[in-house]
Parts: sequence; C-alpha cells; structure tokens
Amino acid sequence: MPPAHRAAPQGADAAQLTQLGYEPQLVRRMGQFGNFAISFSVISILSGCMTLFGFGLNTGGPAVMLWGWVAVGGMVLLVGMALAEVTSAYPTSGALYFMAHRLGGPRWGWFTGWLNLLGLIGGIAGIDYGAASFVGAFLSLQWGFVPTPGSIFLIFLAILVLHAVLNLRGVHVVSVLNSISVWWHLGGVAVIVAVLTLVPSRHQDASWVFGHFVNNTGWTNPIYVSALGLLLAQYTFSGYDASAHLSEETTGASVAAARGIVRSIWVSWIAGLALLAGLLFAIQDYDGTLASTTGVPPAQIFLDALGPAGAKALLLVVIVAQLFCGNAETAAASRMVFAFSRDGALPGSRLWRSVSRNGTPAAGVWLSVGAAAVLALPALYSTVAYAAVTAVNVLGMTPAYAVPIYLRLRAGRHFRPGPWSLGRWSTPVGVLAVGWVAVVTVLFCLPQSAPVTAATFNYAPIALLAVLVLATVWRWAAGRSYNPPVQRSAELTELEAQVV
Repeated sequence: MPPAHRAAPQGADAAQLTQLGYEPQLVRRMGQFGNFAISFSVISILSGCMTLFGFGLNTGGPAVMLWGWVAVGGMVLLVGMALAEVTSAYPTSGALYFMAHRLGGPRWGWFTGWLNLLGLIGGIAGIDYGAASFVGAFLSLQWGFVPTPGSIFLIFLAILVLHAVLNLRGVHVVSVLNSISVWWHLGGVAVIVAVLTLVPSRHQDASWVFGHFVNNTGWTNPIYVSALGLLLAQYTFSGYDASAHLSEETTGASVAAARGIVRSIWVSWIAGLALLAGLLFAIQDYDGTLASTTGVPPAQIFLDALGPAGAKALLLVVIVAQLFCGNAETAAASRMVFAFSRDGALPGSRLWRSVSRNGTPAAGVWLSVGAAAVLALPALYSTVAYAAVTAVNVLGMTPAYAVPIYLRLRAGRHFRPGPWSLGRWSTPVGVLAVGWVAVVTVLFCLPQSAPVTAATFNYAPIALLAVLVLATVWRWAAGRSYNPPVQRSAELTELEAQVV
C-alpha cells in the first residue's frame, strides 16, 4: 500500500484545481474522514445487502451469497485501488469523466460521463426505493399496513424529497451526516449480528450456510445462476467514486479522496461478510422468509428470530442506515451533474451548473432526484423491476470505473501519478480491474429470470442503450459545447497568483 502522506493545505488544493483548469466554486469543508464516510455511506452494506437479500436467496442461496461476497469484494478492491491512483492525479468533482477526458480525449470523457451519470441516478433510485420497501415492512409490522407498488412508490418519492432538502443545506450538513452514518452502519451491523447470534434458540449449521445452493430463477445451469447471484455483492460495492466527486470540497483531496475510495471498500468488505453470515445463520424458515407478507425477507428473519418488537427495532436500524446511504448518493450525483454541466455536457447546462449561496449545486440536486424518480417508474408495473434498477446502477457505474483505469494503462509512463500511487503494482492491478469490469458488464446484461416475459424482462441493458443513444445524439447536436479545460502549467498558475 502507498505510504502515509500529510493532507495538503487548502491553498494547495485550490492551486491544484486551478492548475487542472477550474476556478474553485465549491466550499472545502470536508476532511479526510468525511471523504471516506461519504463513499462508505454510499456503499452501505445495510442498504445493498439487505435490499437484495431476497434476490440472493433465489439466485444461488447462501453459498453464492457468502462466497460471492468474498470474491467480488476482492476484485472490487483492485478496481478501487486502480481508480484511487488516477483520482489522486485528478481530484475534481467531474471525477471519472474528467480523468477519461484528460487521459483519452473528449470522446472518452463524454461517454464516460454519461455512463457515470446513469449509474449515479440508478444508485439513488435503487437505494431510496429499497429504503421505501423497508419502511413499508416496518409499517406492516407496526400498524398492519399492506404494501402495494403504488404505496411503496409514494414512500419512495417522499424519501427523494427528504434527501433533496437535506442536500440543499450545504456540504457541511452532508459531511456531518456521513460521519454519523459510518458509526451508525458499523454499530448497526454489530447489533444485528450480536442479537441474531444470541437470541434465537436455533441456528442453521455452518455447512448449510457456506454450502447450500438454491435456484429459483427458472434457469437450469448452476454456473449461470451463480453468476447472476453476484449482483448482490457487485451492486453493494458501487458508489465509492463519491469520494472523487466530493474532492473539490475536501481538504488534501489528492490523498484524502484516494484513501477514501480504498478504505470504504475494505471496511465494507469485512463488515458486510459479518452481516450476511449473521442473517443466514438466523434463518428459521427459508421458504417463509422468501414469501414474507412484509415484502422484505430480512424483516421476516428478524420477526421469526426475535418477535415483533425486536424485528421493528432492527428494521429501524436498517432504515436509518439506508436513508444515510441515499442522502450520500444524492450528494455525489448532484456534484456529477454540476461538474458535467460546468463543462457544457448536459442539455440546459447553464441551469444545472448553478451554485447556491451556501456552495451547493441546488439545481443539480433536484435534477438528480427527479431523474431517479423517472428511472424507478417501472417498479409500479413489474415485480422484478427493483433488481433491474440495481442492474442499471451496476451497468452505468462499473464500466465508467474501468475507462480511466484502462486509459491510465494505455498512457504508460506518460501518466504522471499523484501523491497516492500503486508504484510497480499499478499495471497488474489495473489489468485485473479492467478484466473484472468487462466480465461484470456482460453478466448483468443477461436475463435474470426464466421464462423471459414482459414482467421478468431485464430492462437494464435497454436503459444503458437509451443513455448511450442520447449521449451520441446530444454529442452530434451540441457536442461542441462540451469543453473541459486544458491543464495549465504550475508556473502559469503561480505567476497568475502573484499578479493578483
């Protein structure tokens, strides 16, 4: 791992950003822990693991859920390390697309930005819709509420508005909430695992937890089903680019943002494994868990193991964590909207790049949550739409991670690393990272259930194709407006500062 570095003073951050071609507009009120906290909050094992838990029970069951978590976490850590190295060299709110533009040119930057934006919007939709489902489960236990697609969608819209309002309060509020979120997540996992270990009188044995395979997908090939089951882990391990998107609001960003990416992954890897194991050991009735009247399998595990009072208490722990997660993802997406619009890439860029008095891209916040609401609309009509929404997140985000890594590999010695560098490990780590992303991208374009009908169709590739078509058409129509700045020399930046 790279050696420790002292955080750069704020003046050096501003000078570096100016050298990269941007005038500082956002306020730097986030420290190293806050930067780590936002990526950790977006990964949110209490969101990804819990909301796709039922999906995992059907696509491979306990064996795939646990071993898949171990394997995917290891590969994602390599992707994160490779991405952190490039982030250290180019710490801007544009993050992935700015890196791609700088290393590969305008076309690479343009399409990487649209992919990243799709992934971030898909992330908001998936996180907040999952939180709405858990809120519905809590209301079901507390007051006999019967969740329906329409009622869950209304709860989802309310959560989107909540996250918009919180983000409009400024980056200081976002940073404080994310710092609380870290301890809430870690403490919540510890409480859930401890309670599920100590309270139930019966547990599954280790051979069942680590070796039981279940296939409820309709497909007959166990390898294909196991590959589909990796979506639970891969979806959870996404969003760590949030550290890069908040780099213009972070002190010592060239080191802090890189560290934030890597640290958020390995901490989530360890804590998530404990959470999944605790839930699987505590399952009392597998089929009953899947058919839960709450609509949320983890809620049924809590109910069977602890009774109504304990189940409601743990559900509240999970719901609060998911709300933290959605708020952090909204912050990251709004910064991506701001940066992409600042460089003229979005229709109506003049509006979306505006910044309020407290340094918040307010219009970008509202665009992010509004687009997430539209993306989740199919959940009103399809019982498997939520898994498709999460696949949209993976299909948009994951390829966008690989592009800067690939271009960094292609640049070879021409790439000038920042203070956080992998050194001689850069090439092998980068090659493995790009290879893994290629596999994942193909995998999650495949149908998840058989037979394939209108209700079970995986529309994630359609969403991906639609965004790529939109990006292509918009580039043809107005692509000349996309103009990220050319890097300025350190000497010119220093001279200008002296003149001013």
